[in-house]
Amino acid sequence: MQTFFSNGKLLLTAEYVVLDGALSLAIPTDFGQSMVVEPINESKIIWKSFDETGAIWFEEVFLLNNLSSSDYDNPFSKRLIEIFNAVKQLNPNFFENSNGFEIATLLDFPRHWGLGTSSTLINNIANWVNVDAYRLLELTFGGSGYDIACAQHSSPLTYQLQPNKSKTINTVEFNPGFKEQLYFVYLNKKQNSRDGIAQYKSNSTNISASISEINAITLACISCETLTEFNKLITTHESIISKLIKQEPVKHTLFSDFNGSVKSLGAWGGDFVLATSETNPSSYFKDKGFDVILPYSEMVI
Repeated sequence: MQTFFSNGKLLLTAEYVVLDGALSLAIPTDFGQSMVVEPINESKIIWKSFDETGAIWFEEVFLLNNLSSSDYDNPFSKRLIEIFNAVKQLNPNFFENSNGFEIATLLDFPRHWGLGTSSTLINNIANWVNVDAYRLLELTFGGSGYDIACAQHSSPLTYQLQPNKSKTINTVEFNPGFKEQLYFVYLNKKQNSRDGIAQYKSNSTNISASISEINAITLACISCETLTEFNKLITTHESIISKLIKQEPVKHTLFSDFNGSVKSLGAWGGDFVLATSETNPSSYFKDKGFDVILPYSEMVI
């Protein structure tokens, strides 16, 4: 039996522009996904996925000699078939040299939170079949790959794509003295990153100046010492991204009367936002119908 675990992810800076080489600050989360693999003497994969409550939310049996998505109706079954076929590209002999497997995955966060259900799965499978997780992501879900970096690290990091498609990843000391004034608020809906990326690509033109500004903000956030300065940085960041993607910042649309700053994390319009407040803002957000408010210390490793 083999057991694998990958950390979830949050992108604090450079959402969207990380795809075009901006320097981003990413945070692995205390939440993640585990995967247990047991060999069996049948040429099949018996798959079960469990949510954070221990309930099965998906199960399927795949025949190793017939990994065709056309034989399955469930969208997640088709996605797993796509991943298995990508594995065959990267490690052609893996399934051929095996009898079969019983696989169980277990999330320790709700699937709709957007903390990396896909990236943690990809990283766990890559570790199991001994292939490069970034290549496996590229062949399946796509994206910048920062979420894979979070899956593989247990401390904050900067992530940057280079012009030659290589990646520069550096762990950083991001432990601000004002972290007790930072909160993560769930917006009650999961945002499809691929849709957000497509919208960004259709709107973005000459963004080199914006990338330079975001790079500077990322570095300033890492070394920032006061909440006042941090609020200015993330407000400026919101303004830059707002102009690029032609969307109003979330504070303008949902929280205009909030006494603090609010910043989108990842694709705008869903998942979690970062809120800063001198006092616990839970009652404010709950009054507006947002019941999931996690302090920084409960979210971050």
